[in-house]
Amino acid sequence: MMNHMNRRSLLSVAASAPLLAAGCAASAPHASTATPAAPSLQGTGNLGVVVERAVGALTLVNTSRREAIGRVTGLGDLSHASVVFSRDERFAYVFGRDGGLTRVDILAQAITHRVLQAGNSIGGAISADGSLVVAQNYQPGGIKVFDAATLELLADVPAQMANGQRSRVVGLADLPQRRFIYSLFDASAICIADCSNPRQPQITTFQHIGQQPYDALISPNGRTYIAGLFGEDGLAMLDLWEEKPQVRRILGGYGRGEKPLPVYKMPHLRGWAMAGGRAFLPAIGRHEVLVVDTTTWQEVGRIPVAGQPVFVMARPDGRQVWVNFSVPDYHRVQVIDTPSLRVVDTLEPGKAVLHMEFTPRGESVWISCRDDNRVQVYDTHTHQRQASLAVDAPSGIFFTARAQRLGF
Repeated sequence: MMNHMNRRSLLSVAASAPLLAAGCAASAPHASTATPAAPSLQGTGNLGVVVERAVGALTLVNTSRREAIGRVTGLGDLSHASVVFSRDERFAYVFGRDGGLTRVDILAQAITHRVLQAGNSIGGAISADGSLVVAQNYQPGGIKVFDAATLELLADVPAQMANGQRSRVVGLADLPQRRFIYSLFDASAICIADCSNPRQPQITTFQHIGQQPYDALISPNGRTYIAGLFGEDGLAMLDLWEEKPQVRRILGGYGRGEKPLPVYKMPHLRGWAMAGGRAFLPAIGRHEVLVVDTTTWQEVGRIPVAGQPVFVMARPDGRQVWVNFSVPDYHRVQVIDTPSLRVVDTLEPGKAVLHMEFTPRGESVWISCRDDNRVQVYDTHTHQRQASLAVDAPSGIFFTARAQRLGF
């Protein structure tokens, strides 16, 4: 009898949850949805969102059925947007260029909370326990810590430099134990924020890491943080398992003796292109992907590619790395076979490829083609197109499986 009653209670709560979330959205500033009818109940593990950068909206998608299931509007300036997910994969936290932080209920297809927390923001992270959301900001430079359930501001941590000005923050990632790591573009530093007490974060700073860190990645096991450097050839690496971590320089002068090309779009390191004991990284101002042994952190190869790489992303099993490019080559995507370190295919999904996202087990990859207003879905084994979705100026694609991965 008790088990039967518990099941009835759980079903009752689940059925009413979308209505409760919709009620929250009605009172939230700027909340707007294009799907007023309550959606049917479904699991969250095969859901995701596609950013519509031109109109400040999200297209909600089902990756198993390869189709759009809804749309949420009213998210502000999403010309540079990123998304993280709650641990239960139900809520998406959207960080917009205008400093907006928006909590979206994917199941109810509604905004529950929205705050304008900065003047210029480029991303954020969620703590390992799911209780804290942190935004990284350009203007004013620094990070802000929020309660994940209410978006209450808990702490404002300025990225203060010696001259009194603030640095832009980049490369923010979550660490275990309510900690976060990020880089300071203007201060050539890496910081770790311990938010065990979220109202009084404790900051540890590593100085003189190299000129202008522009983005960073953290290894899947949380051990290694790597910041790419825009101001010089090379990367800064921090081994977080060391008792007293020290920043090491790797790949210094990888373009030595050669004139760099104009950089049309900053590359990204957040794809976790780590596979088979190697890291695959975009080379700034070059038509190359750099290959690094993750044991020695020495360069072991370079792979010529079709243009300046932007995203270099490993398929979840590590067998392939997919690469997209900046202008004038951003209609192409190339596939690298990791054992042979060779480009094995070149695809042309559409105009202005901005982002890619693998399904959780890597059988498919979703590719946004902004200027064609399409998202193309490809089989990663045959490289054949599986589906094509109409989406208004799509950019970032984010699947809920990210909720179970460190650094995403």
